[in-house]
Amino acid sequence: MSELYDFFLSSYSGYSRVDIVLEFLAFWFGIISVFFAKKQNILVYPTGIICTIITTYLMYKVSLFGHILVNLLYTIISFFGWWNWSRRENNDLVVKVSKFTSNDLSKSLLIFFFIVFVAYFAHDFFANNFEYKLKELLDIFTSGIFVTAMWLMANKKLENWILWIIGNVITIPLYLFSYKIILSIQYVIFTILAIQAYIEWKKSLSK
Repeated sequence: MSELYDFFLSSYSGYSRVDIVLEFLAFWFGIISVFFAKKQNILVYPTGIICTIITTYLMYKVSLFGHILVNLLYTIISFFGWWNWSRRENNDLVVKVSKFTSNDLSKSLLIFFFIVFVAYFAHDFFANNFEYKLKELLDIFTSGIFVTAMWLMANKKLENWILWIIGNVITIPLYLFSYKIILSIQYVIFTILAIQAYIEWKKSLSK
């Protein structure tokens, strides 16, 4: 237990107070945002935008260029999702929870491979002496998963939560070994919330 405690403290020994505060803010706004998503509450988007802007800066500090790209795209897609979830006709929501279709599959694959392609070249362009080690490969792969999941969420597709769960599980050790301990704990909570959200959205779909 003491070794774990020492690892947690030592990982933040070189951090400024500002960076530590920012990581805590990203932690809480991220969790609040996922909680609102689980409840299909429109507040998922303003809280999520705050989280993604902060996280973009934090990812820059540890050179996870794929996740920088992800969080920038999160911000853009969040504005689309905010508008899409708000649309009404005759006082009834236009976009409701629905299942993944063959049309969604083609769009999702296109988004996934495009993001992987861009994340690959982002690493290659920005990183000095870039080598395709496990950390970089996971960063690139999860970039594609998360942006695809975000697009599916903006369209209220049930299966978005499956992609979140997969990406979250991969990201936990990725952040842990990048010494982003607070954010790795956040992704453990994200995983639990995503499982709960999938169950909750599925129930609302059956109704």
